[in-house]
Amino acid sequence: MTKEWHKKYQHLLFEEKEHGILLMTINRPEQMNATDAELHNALSRVWLDIDDDPDVRVVVVTGAGRAFSAGGDLSWVSKMVNNYDEMKVAFKEAGDLVYRMSQCSKIIISAINGTAVGAGLAVALMADISLMAEEAKITDGHVRLGVAAGDHANIIWPMLCGLAKAKYYLLTADFIDGKTADQIGLVSKAVPADELMDFAMKTATKIATGPRDAASFTKRALNLWITQAAPAFDASLALEMLNFMGHDAAEGVAALQEKRSPKFD
Repeated sequence: MTKEWHKKYQHLLFEEKEHGILLMTINRPEQMNATDAELHNALSRVWLDIDDDPDVRVVVVTGAGRAFSAGGDLSWVSKMVNNYDEMKVAFKEAGDLVYRMSQCSKIIISAINGTAVGAGLAVALMADISLMAEEAKITDGHVRLGVAAGDHANIIWPMLCGLAKAKYYLLTADFIDGKTADQIGLVSKAVPADELMDFAMKTATKIATGPRDAASFTKRALNLWITQAAPAFDASLALEMLNFMGHDAAEGVAALQEKRSPKFD
């Protein structure tokens, strides 16, 4: 069944499963599900509709094709460089994405089937339970672009993997495979790629067939830890946007578009 609110989001596919499980698929496979302006807006708003839908108990979010979501679409990201109006929109949406996922009363499970970067990684790791294919790779990647790690990392990485690991991987922008992410606590669990979706649906079913309010209230209480980190997150997001007004961001975006190594000052 296709509900009216499902139709609002061009690059998100929805499939209703048994027991109130909603499968949401990020769907720009030709672009490795990279976030353009429309998708970024959708990912910031969809949690409101999910929260308001009484039929949904648990959401499983994954990516179409071989990626979960491979960062920001460069044609969109480039518009934020030295552009206050574009940057202001991205600033609000990035904050909304994090806070609305955290405040959504429904349980969110991410099935990280492939590469996840940037806003896509924010969705993957802000989920209440993050399941990752052992072969998949993730990176925050912001410093490689010449901007501060602001999308989500400051609010959640230190809680997940500790400050030492968070600093190492955020400052180096090294890629992390599923096994490593599991070992350092950055994701809930890593499984072989061919078992990922089955495991995600089994986990969703276990939660969806349990007591709804108990699960929702447990999430609400646990996420008070995230709420306490809100000032640090807001600062990191503002500093990221400040970087978009500088020389490094212009060079970082140009280098990625031209497929060369950046030359930062």
